[in-house]
Amino acid sequence: MTDSPRRLRVSILDDYQDVVRTLDCFSKLHGHDVTIWNDSVSDVEVLAKRLVDADVLVLLRERTKVDEALLSRLPNLKLISQNGHIPHIDLDACTRHGVIATSALTARPSYPTVELTWGLILAAMRNIPLESAALREGRWQSTVGLGLRGRTLGIFGFGRLGSMVAQIGVAFGMELLVWGRQGSLDRARAAGYRVAESRQALFEQSDVLSVHLRLNAATTGLIGPDDLALMKPTALLVNTSRAELIRPGALVAALRAGRPGKAAVDVFEHEPLTDPNDPLLRLPNALCTPHIGFVERDNYEFAYGNAFDQIVAFAEGDPINVHNPDVLRDVLREDA
Repeated sequence: MTDSPRRLRVSILDDYQDVVRTLDCFSKLHGHDVTIWNDSVSDVEVLAKRLVDADVLVLLRERTKVDEALLSRLPNLKLISQNGHIPHIDLDACTRHGVIATSALTARPSYPTVELTWGLILAAMRNIPLESAALREGRWQSTVGLGLRGRTLGIFGFGRLGSMVAQIGVAFGMELLVWGRQGSLDRARAAGYRVAESRQALFEQSDVLSVHLRLNAATTGLIGPDDLALMKPTALLVNTSRAELIRPGALVAALRAGRPGKAAVDVFEHEPLTDPNDPLLRLPNALCTPHIGFVERDNYEFAYGNAFDQIVAFAEGDPINVHNPDVLRDVLREDA
């Protein structure tokens, strides 16, 4: 333990909405020198120039990749702090450069993502954005939407989020159909939900198909053109997980072909997506939101609060939630 907390130079990346300063948890960084960046930068040289003096990087989810190319240019960096899984952080490179990587992996699900999933489903099935825009232009009742009761809700991936989406589907009177790995199937059966006879049946029978898979090597590109072509022309595909679960270009081609008839997505292959001419954004049967599933004030208080707690613990010489513990002895030796 140090005699008194050290004063750290903290850089917080990718605060798109300039909201961090307004959070209650921001007070935890009182006494430290804090710099907040509101844009998104992926160029290593630009990041290195910005962060060269930083002792601490605060990341939000997976917005910034931290690897050897960046770490080798940050001689003062001592700590990376965030909340959640860290596939974008090279732990071996962190250890080589004496950088402690901390991140709280908690059991708290992303409730706001579940809520947004249902916001997208309702908006897409009842054409809410289109009807609202038409009303402002003087047009009354332009379309006829589809209700949810009695229709089939497909859940691809029955984990924490998928199970909560399923519960709400039941409340709407929908028929449930689940597919995924064996663990998903076992959990669905234990909850009393119907399991699809096959992956093909899931795509064929779902009126609304919501994807809730974690992105990894096995799931990248898992959903392809053949899967999407099985869907009904009246069906809706919803993706609030990761865009890379669907093969590049497959969703745009499928929507143009009319199977499925609609998609509602909150995630994109390249984020932030700021090109209004992106093919997906130009499709009238695609409802798109800018990855706001987890972007909610209480969620931010929780995530940033965990990240800031880790900084406080490090400043006091007692790091928590460390993912590369081998580095601790060398990094903390100076405090001995």
